[in-house]
Amino acid sequence: MIDWRQVGRRATAGRLRETATASGAPVTYGLIALCVVIFLVSPLSGFHAAYGTEDALLAAQAGYFERWGVIPAELWDGSAHALITPFTALFVHGSWLHLLGNLLFLYVFGAMAEERMGRVRFALFYVGCGYVALVCYAAAHADSGQTLVGASGAISAVLGAFLYLFPRARVTSLFPFLFFLPLRFPAWIVLVFWFGLQWAAAQGADAGPGVAYLAHVAGFAVGFLYAWGRYGRRARVKVPATATEGDSQP
Repeated sequence: MIDWRQVGRRATAGRLRETATASGAPVTYGLIALCVVIFLVSPLSGFHAAYGTEDALLAAQAGYFERWGVIPAELWDGSAHALITPFTALFVHGSWLHLLGNLLFLYVFGAMAEERMGRVRFALFYVGCGYVALVCYAAAHADSGQTLVGASGAISAVLGAFLYLFPRARVTSLFPFLFFLPLRFPAWIVLVFWFGLQWAAAQGADAGPGVAYLAHVAGFAVGFLYAWGRYGRRARVKVPATATEGDSQP
């Protein structure tokens, strides 16, 4: 771990990334591994013949979602199982694309946020903000019977915290309107653009099947506000530097 009393205002995001890589980010990488393992052993991966095929497989997948995902219309019943589902849903993903898309963002932004917050606090932050994001979505669609799963709310909170803590860190990004060329931008440009897309999409989204954009918006806002309230101006890395590895696709 970093002794933050010895890290001055001139510390760069690049040096922090190197330190995080050298010392490891066990919570971030552990969360990635856990999500992968859970997906592989679930009926969603398609690797287990025991779940059957066609109609039997679809029934197994539906039952899996209902057991571990958030159903807004049932969340407010007050049952112990319903209250646990915003936690369990964080580790359930609906497809390979859903899983890999989420974990890419967690890999790119999680290690530095973990190193800054500390391992235990980052783990609690991830789970707590993810839980709140899913509850916010459920509150906005209280009558919905659609199941909500995925780590998007928690990972959006990581993005929000990253924006506050490392606004000038440079991130390699792929933008469709720039022909998917890998370009490097300050994190504040990438993340504000990403948040704007989520906000715009949330305005036209309903409670039906699809992406829960409102959970993304809520998670991002909660993560940003937590970083602002917990760390204040002293925590922000102000020197532009290379910060992350991998590509982010807003």
